[in-house]
Formats: sequence, structure tokens, C-alpha cells
Amino acid sequence: MRNSINKALLLIIGIALMLSAGCQEEELASEKKSRLVAAENIQLKKELEQRDKEIKRLKKQHEEEIKQEKELLAKCLKQKEALEKQLQQSVKEQVDDVLTAVVDKNAEVRKENESLKSEIEQLKAKVKQLEKELKERTEMKVRPREEP
Repeated sequence: MRNSINKALLLIIGIALMLSAGCQEEELASEKKSRLVAAENIQLKKELEQRDKEIKRLKKQHEEEIKQEKELLAKCLKQKEALEKQLQQSVKEQVDDVLTAVVDKNAEVRKENESLKSEIEQLKAKVKQLEKELKERTEMKVRPREEP
């Protein structure tokens, strides 16, 4: 009996050892998985931090570019406004120059017209005078022939 008790005891101890060895393997495999998951989590966190930094950098770069574009736009708008003023001034000056030239030419033509009218009046008066003289001379020539 003692022998069967020893055998049974050995059998129980063997089974217990096997079960504990199996549990240790499961624990070791579970521990390895946990370590791998933890390492992967650490790696993913690092990548996430790098991406966050990259996003911040890109946002900052984008804000700088927008700021530069706004400044450039403001500069272009000022330049456009200055060019429009310059264009308006130039057009005004050209119109004034043309208008002045036209007014001067018009005044000159009026003076010439008045001069020509005066000359025409003088010539008409001279023509009348000449016609009168011609008439008087023709009448004088006709009278003396009648008198004899």
C-alpha cells in the first residue's frame, strides 16, 4: 500500500509539475506578447509624436506662407491703387493738354475768322467803291458824248 501511495503521490507530483510547466509556458508566451505589444505601443507613440511635430511644423509653415501671401497681396493692392491714381492723373493731364490745345487753336481760328471777316468787309467796301467809281466813269464817258 505504501508502494501504491508512493506511486499515487509521484503521479500527483508529476501531474502538478506538468501543469505548472504548462502554465509557465503560457505565462511566458503571454509575457512575450505583452512585451511585443508594449514595444509596438512605444513605437506607435513615437511615430504619433513625430507626426504631431510634423503637423505643427506644417501648420506653422502654412501660417507663414499665408502671412507672406497676405503681405504680398496688400503690397500689390497698394501698387494697383498708386498706378490707378497715376493713370487718372495722366489721363487728366492729357485731357487738359488736348483741351488747352483745342481752346488755343479755337481762339486762333476765331481771331483769323474775325480778321478774314474784317478783310472781307474791307474788300466789299472796296468793291463797292470801285463799282461806284466804275459807274461814275462810265457815266462820264456816256455824258460827254451826249453833250456835243
